[in-house]
Amino acid sequence: MRFVFKTDYAQDIRLAQHGGHAFWYGLLGLVLAAAPWLLSEYVLAQLTFVLIYGIVGLGLMLLAGFTGLFSLGHAAFFGAGAYAQAVLTNMGWPFPLAMAVAGLLSAAVGVVVGLPALRVKGIYLGIATLAFGFIVEEGFARWESVTGGNSGLAVDVPRAFGWAADGATSFYFVCLATAVLATLACRNLLRAPTGRAFVAIRDSEISAQGMGIHLAYYKTLSFAISAALAGIGGALYAHQIRFLSPDQFNIIQSIDLLLMVVIGGLGSLHGAFLGAIFLIGLPQAISAVKDFLPEAIGNAPGLKAVVYGAVLIAFVLFEPLGLYGRWLKIRTWFQLFPFYRQGMFRRQKSFQKSERLR
Repeated sequence: MRFVFKTDYAQDIRLAQHGGHAFWYGLLGLVLAAAPWLLSEYVLAQLTFVLIYGIVGLGLMLLAGFTGLFSLGHAAFFGAGAYAQAVLTNMGWPFPLAMAVAGLLSAAVGVVVGLPALRVKGIYLGIATLAFGFIVEEGFARWESVTGGNSGLAVDVPRAFGWAADGATSFYFVCLATAVLATLACRNLLRAPTGRAFVAIRDSEISAQGMGIHLAYYKTLSFAISAALAGIGGALYAHQIRFLSPDQFNIIQSIDLLLMVVIGGLGSLHGAFLGAIFLIGLPQAISAVKDFLPEAIGNAPGLKAVVYGAVLIAFVLFEPLGLYGRWLKIRTWFQLFPFYRQGMFRRQKSFQKSERLR
């Protein structure tokens, strides 16, 4: 078991708490930087999708995992960023500027959607965000002069000041750099008073309000930041997919995004990327084993949905902490062997009497 003896404040706020962190994250960075020369073009494209969905997952993790707000309409922010990026890029805007505007536009939409969060919570907030998602999807289909409607909209390659990311490798590095910056921004946000306020609201709104935390401000801010990250992910998604249509941002996409953070591990930035790996890798795994299944099962149109549902139920019942929680248990088992005990990670949540009766 590793113990870190901290002697000053600077040591406490360091990103890498000890040499092990610096070594493993540095090694991961080297592997990701060398990925274009180690992987085939198809696998590199899948890794690019993992980075894109990981950025969106970071936003949803801030909202659901750290603030405790339930959203079933995140595909609306994802789509708003994608369409904004496509329209601005096709107009000749530089890629960084277009992506910044796409993120800001999605953040503005997130503020509008976050307003109901001030009065409702739980399943009612989920219904409100679900309804908003339907409205935005219909808007994408009807606003044909801008989005192309159901006919779709082609997206130009990202360009900036004479440079163009017109290849798989160059665009992969764009996504990698964006994912690293987004992760560092979220990591620092969670260490700041704003992130601590998010966690306090998640744990107990009554206690947070009693400590002077402005619930309306921080809930709306959480929605805005989450939507901005979803919009940035959507901007990258638009260039990766090269063609947008409204059915790409429907309720199924929202459920996939929520499924991603739940299976990855709520309350963990690592879980956003682990969930993205699951979301991108599971369809590939299903396709790989289809040939070995009976024809009636392998060719069933709802096979993917059944597998997703079964996996989600299994995680909720047997591993509610998600993939990252499972990794923590494995790591702790090796560190404490033979003194590890089963109930070590059992969830213990105590409620105030006033909350228990609500």
